[in-house]
Amino acid sequence: MRALAKLRFEIVTAERVVYSDDVDVVIAPGVEGQMGILPSHAPLLTMLQPGELVVRKEGEETAMFVSGGFLEVLQNRVTVLADVAERAEEIDIARAEEAKRRAEERLREHPPEVDLAAAEAALRRALVRIKIAERRKRRASSGGAQGL
Repeated sequence: MRALAKLRFEIVTAERVVYSDDVDVVIAPGVEGQMGILPSHAPLLTMLQPGELVVRKEGEETAMFVSGGFLEVLQNRVTVLADVAERAEEIDIARAEEAKRRAEERLREHPPEVDLAAAEAALRRALVRIKIAERRKRRASSGGAQGL
C-alpha cells in the first residue's frame, strides 16, 4: 500500500522557525479569503492577511496566528514568511486583551495623531489572537482536538 502524499510545511519569522513538519493540509488566511493547500497543489505565491493559520496532520490540528506575510507553494513544500507568527499555546491572552483595549481606546477617542487604519488593524490582530487562544483553551478543557 502506498503512503499518502504529505506537504512539507514551514512557517518562519525573522527570529525563528515557528513550525516545521510534514502535514496533510494547510489552511491559511489569504488576502482573498481562507485557502486550503493539499499535496500536489499548483505552484502559488500569495500574500496573507492577519489571521488564523491551521495545519492538519493525521487528524490533529495545530492553530497559529500570523500577522500577514507571504505563502509559497512549490513541489509539495509550503513556506510561510511572516512578520509575526505564534502557535496558539504561545499566545499571551492578557497581552492580547491589553492590545485590544488600547486599540479600542484609540478608535473611540481618535486623536488627530492616531492613524485610524493602523488602530483598526491592531484591533483585528488582537481579536484574532484572543479567538485562537480561547479556542485552544476550550479544546484542551473538553479533552481533545475537533475539526474546523
